[in-house]
This record gives sequence, C-alpha cells and structure tokens, in this order.
Amino acid sequence: MTATILMIAMTLSTILAILSFWLPQMTPDMEKLSPYECGFDPLGSARLPFSMRFFLIAILFLLFDLEIALLLPSPWAAQLNTSSIVILWAALILTLLTLGLIYEWLQGGLEWAE
Repeated sequence: MTATILMIAMTLSTILAILSFWLPQMTPDMEKLSPYECGFDPLGSARLPFSMRFFLIAILFLLFDLEIALLLPSPWAAQLNTSSIVILWAALILTLLTLGLIYEWLQGGLEWAE
C-alpha cells in the first residue's frame, strides 16, 4: 500500500515537472513589467530597508514557536512504553535551542539598541 502511494506520488510529480518544461513560456510585455500603484506611476522605491535585528528576532521567535510545537505532544508520548526515548529527544531539542539562544546572545543579536 505504501509502495503504491509512493509510486503514484513520484509518477505524478515527474509528469508535472516534465509538463512544466514542455508548456510554452509566457513572455511578459511592457504592461506586465511596469509597476502598478493605484493607476499612477510609483512615487518611490518599492524596496524598503529592513532591519536585520528585527529579522533575527523574528527567526528566533519562529524557532521557539517550533520548539513549543515539537514539545507539546511530549506528555502524551511519555505514556508510551518508550518514555525514556521521548525524554531524550525533548532534552536534545531543548539543549540545541538553548545553545542557539546562547550563541545569538553572545553575538549581540538580541540587543535591540546599541
């Protein structure tokens, strides 16, 4: 059953990849390449400067949010026969994320104002 599903998925993805190369490429004209801002020419650059510190804080937030998502099923998994493996994996995840947080802290990525 699993082999059949795997074979169907591989075949379908291969067919779609080959089909995307065979289909004609769309050539954009001047209207598609021009920027559109409420019917007027754009007043400024569309590229706004982005704070690298904000980016680092956002990435750290996503990592710790993922940590919560990974550790949330741990109490239910601890009721299984292999509870020591669950505790080992939870400790490994916490250790890796703590080491990453310490590294960011030492590099100064968490200091908002200089």
